[in-house]
Amino acid sequence: MEGIRDPDNTLVLNTTQGIILIEMTPEIAPMHVERLKTLTREKFYDGISFHRVIDGFMAQTGCPHGTGTGGSKYPNLTAEFNDCPHVRGVCSMARSSSPNSANSQFFICLDDATFLDKQYTVWGKTLAGMANVDKIKRGEPVSDPDRIITMRVATDI
Repeated sequence: MEGIRDPDNTLVLNTTQGIILIEMTPEIAPMHVERLKTLTREKFYDGISFHRVIDGFMAQTGCPHGTGTGGSKYPNLTAEFNDCPHVRGVCSMARSSSPNSANSQFFICLDDATFLDKQYTVWGKTLAGMANVDKIKRGEPVSDPDRIITMRVATDI
């Protein structure tokens, strides 16, 4: 695929709105990137909805229940807060009020959200398909939500 520098650290999301490519940054969030790759390879994200999408803020996915209350079978991750700003296209882990509660849910920033900086783990950025992210249906919760049809590590395609 064109534009992919590191296929082993690139996610290909085939969504109901089209393809989204995300470049992961293991150098700043190695545990989070490893978790995302593990869950992706287990096909955990296939069929999962974008359950919380706030206009001008972010699109959240990764809950197996579609409610924002669930995670994977793996334990929660220790935070890997870093200096990457939460700007449009950045991908970061969702969590509860506990800093070390990220598991499987993540969000893509629709706009700058720098008030989240150093409080949530940034693990990647959108390489291509931001126009498709912009088309994801809005809501909290979203009625008839858009979904990730399949999510794959580019190396595996």
